[in-house]
This record gives sequence, C-alpha cells and structure tokens, in this order.
Amino acid sequence: QVQLVESGGGLVQAGGSLRLSCAASGSIFVFKAMGWYRQAPGKQRELVAVITSGGSTNYADSVKGRFTISRDNTKNTVYLQMNSLKPEDTAVYYCNAEKYNGLIYWGKGTLVTVSS
Repeated sequence: QVQLVESGGGLVQAGGSLRLSCAASGSIFVFKAMGWYRQAPGKQRELVAVITSGGSTNYADSVKGRFTISRDNTKNTVYLQMNSLKPEDTAVYYCNAEKYNGLIYWGKGTLVTVSS
C-alpha cells in the first residue's frame, strides 16, 4: 500500500519561505507524476504544481515564479519550495501521486499559514 507523508508546513510571515516534503513509502519511479495540491477554507482543492517522472513541471499561474517543485529519486521524496509567500497561500497542502495504471494516492496534508 502506497503511503505519502507530507511535512514542512507551519506558520510564516508574508514574504517568507517554507519547504514542503512528501515522502513516499516506496520507490517514486512507479509514479507517472507527483504533485502538490492545496485547499483553503471554503474553497475547492486546486493544483499547485506537478512534476512528471521525466522531470517536466507545471505550475498554477498564482505560484509561478515563487514556488518550485522538485524530486529526489534516491530519497523517494518530492519537495515544494515556496518563496515570497502571501496570505492567500494559506491552505492545507496535499501531496498527490499517480501511477501509470491510473491509480491516484493522496497524503493527509500539511497546514501552511501565512500571516500578513
């Protein structure tokens, strides 16, 4: 059973930085893509960033130039470096992974709070 465990969330002032980590229970080579989603209170879950097995990346317009997604295959971990954080980035951030057979997995989330 695949498990994804997020860490690195917390409280930060606007303009600050955080790095989220998503550790998979096994090799991440089995995933076609891994990504980060977020859900703010009262809003729908939205895609933040995604990285494919080949290393291609895609970002939501709202985070382009501020967030960077990366992966370390040796540690079975995907990261989200978040810089220049804004209060509107406040949300629960979820790790997501999709296997080549279409199965999708989610972590339990980590809370990011950005104070103004």
